[in-house]
Amino acid sequence: MAAERNDEIESFLAASGWGGAIRAPLPGDASTRRYERLSLNGRIAMLMDQPQGAETPAASASATPEERQKLGYNAVARLAGADCGRFVAAANHLQKLGLSAPKIFAADLRKGFVIIEDLGDGLFANVVSPENERDLYRGAAEVLAILHANRAPALLPPDKELNAYDETALLAEVDLFTEWFMPVALGHAASAEDVGEHRELWRKALSSLTPDPVFVHRDYHAQNLLWLPEREGAARVGLIDFQDAVAGSKAYDLVSLIEDARRDVDRSIADATTAHYLACMRAQGTPLDEIEFARNMAVMAAQRNAKIVGIFARLHKRDGKARYLALLPRVWGHLNRDLEHPALADLRTWYDRVIPRERRGAPGGEAA
Repeated sequence: MAAERNDEIESFLAASGWGGAIRAPLPGDASTRRYERLSLNGRIAMLMDQPQGAETPAASASATPEERQKLGYNAVARLAGADCGRFVAAANHLQKLGLSAPKIFAADLRKGFVIIEDLGDGLFANVVSPENERDLYRGAAEVLAILHANRAPALLPPDKELNAYDETALLAEVDLFTEWFMPVALGHAASAEDVGEHRELWRKALSSLTPDPVFVHRDYHAQNLLWLPEREGAARVGLIDFQDAVAGSKAYDLVSLIEDARRDVDRSIADATTAHYLACMRAQGTPLDEIEFARNMAVMAAQRNAKIVGIFARLHKRDGKARYLALLPRVWGHLNRDLEHPALADLRTWYDRVIPRERRGAPGGEAA
């Protein structure tokens, strides 16, 4: 860390009542954010450090697709970029629903510093076992039912619009597949014809989604959920990494949970989790058409997995993070299964023609 940035952190901590705190850095992820655990006189908290110039900017909800394109990928795909205010606003919304998002203790949004509640180390990915897996995933399903009891709010308090997870964003994400995975897997760039056909087939598939937007966490899986057994009900599930939240399909977060890129979720657990979610929706008076919802799940799952295949190839080729290649066989396994749904028949034909089965995995390694 640059000395100047460290000095700014020390000044922020002092002004926020955390001067002299012991700072313990936490392992990083695929983003430009850093986290540190703070300890001071028996108190603990987390410091989020998001350098403000580290990413291309986001865009307002009213920006046109052309305006978003000029700003860069974060604006096109509706990502928060370096805007810590989106994390704070989403946390405020989740807390108002009685959910366990971290409390905000202090923030300097201009410089990109936030001190948040430390929810501990009980990530689902770390604590899940055959004995508790069903309970953890049932709890995560209950959170989603609460989030989906009402349509997406227009505003996250105090002043952040909840952007739509619109066609522009969803298509930009699947474009990552043709832009990054295909050159890595096939050894040459995708043709303009293949890119265009892939995009149009996805446009058709996405047009079938039920237009009933809700708050979408967008990265809802075992690395971003914490088990808090001392709390009650849905509050037993701690929520983090929700700064990229958008207004989108009810199916998106559920498929993120049960088609996890980083861990295998047994089909029996996935099916039980889906059934429990649907039961919770019925119990609270917001039942879903289950056939229609299954179609939405297939489309959203395939879209998300195609995007992830592209992102992991990009992390390998552009950022030198080869460890993500080892995850590709699992993601391809999900995508192959998703494409079996009749709603995706045309896309399945495209993938079968363009990407040979033996290339559906880690380039040069295991295929799905």
